[in-house]
Amino acid sequence: MSARFMTGAGVGLGVALLIIALLLAGRGLGLRWDPLGLDARRLERVEQQAEVATADARARTLEVEGARVQARRLEDAHQQAVELAQVTAAAEAEARKADDAHLPLDPDRIGRLRDHDRELCRIAPDVCGAAPVGAAGDRPDAVPTGSPAGCADAG
Repeated sequence: MSARFMTGAGVGLGVALLIIALLLAGRGLGLRWDPLGLDARRLERVEQQAEVATADARARTLEVEGARVQARRLEDAHQQAVELAQVTAAAEAEARKADDAHLPLDPDRIGRLRDHDRELCRIAPDVCGAAPVGAAGDRPDAVPTGSPAGCADAG
């Protein structure tokens, strides 16, 4: 029987089985053979994907934090607007009930108020919009509502 295995095909088969056995034993012992570097490329690709995923997660975290800060600022601005409207309504009601509410203003006082208003508009033009005409707008001695934001009042 040993004579049959000594033929060329038998020896080739024996060598192939020996190589396969050595490869399996080497892999079991932790030996790796990667002549084309496929494992290194795969590892590099996985690391790049992990970096992209980490950066994407960080971007989503920053977006959520930004949205939270924006919502808080919007709520603060809304609260300030509500409080301002309440204070303004109370001051307007008190001014309308005053004893001198229907007396005409002195022309010098109107001039001082107009100059003060212009100075305020010069300092902060973005808050100086045209005011709505109210009940005082019908009177000849009323202080004008002003000019649009950033423009000097001609009168």
